[in-house]
Amino acid sequence: MTGKDEYYNRAKQQGYRARSAFKLAQLDDRADLLDRGDTVVDLGAAPGGWTQVAAERVSHEGTVVGVDRQRIDELDEADATVEYVRGDITEERTRDEIREVLGGDDERPVDVVVSDMAPNMTGDYDLDHARSVHLVRQALDVAEDVLSSGGDFVAKVFDGRDLDDLEADIDEAFEYVRQMRPDASRDESSELYLVARNRLTAPVRAGDELEVDVVDTGSEGDGIARIDGFTVFVSGAEKGETVHVEIEDVKPRFAFAAVTEEDA
Repeated sequence: MTGKDEYYNRAKQQGYRARSAFKLAQLDDRADLLDRGDTVVDLGAAPGGWTQVAAERVSHEGTVVGVDRQRIDELDEADATVEYVRGDITEERTRDEIREVLGGDDERPVDVVVSDMAPNMTGDYDLDHARSVHLVRQALDVAEDVLSSGGDFVAKVFDGRDLDDLEADIDEAFEYVRQMRPDASRDESSELYLVARNRLTAPVRAGDELEVDVVDTGSEGDGIARIDGFTVFVSGAEKGETVHVEIEDVKPRFAFAAVTEEDA
């Protein structure tokens, strides 16, 4: 039995709408993306295989929003609250509707944005790759619009010459990004998934150099500075000092910095 037949048959037997459901399940098993109670936005959701898996994994406490230009038939007896948005993610009205189903002014924080979108294949490898990169960038725009600090992003892309630049751009917005190839992908396919963890909304990035006022002392003895309310731990600095620092590492809710030679 070929890999294609295996996952096609398993999808039919287990009630999934598409064999691709196993791709998200395998990505989640490896990267621990989906937690009970999460809110997930599924871009390019039709026919609903990824929405099914996401609903199972976030369970009754969670919410999944499926978004696609095509109609998505509602899931029967879904494990989570499932909402549906029909529209083009490049259009602002679609993004407005996503925000609306997330609660409007009382918008729920989004924990994970996933995208299994792929372009209509032309048979021209470079063109298909370029179009897949464009779709990932569109999905990233949505993720940066709705994803909460510390949230995760997953998107399918075809391997090719623009992959490194795409990965670098995603990496700037997250703590890190990794390439993954689930077993359910066909052996002959060039598709891979970029899995970006822990969205960064900090006002600083690694490598930034700036002057800060040390306003407190942390439990480990490091100085604490605040930048637009964001916490920066400064090794070797004491409360009351004003020092020049270089940001060394950034997490979703705090960063680490070292005093530069100028103040050492």
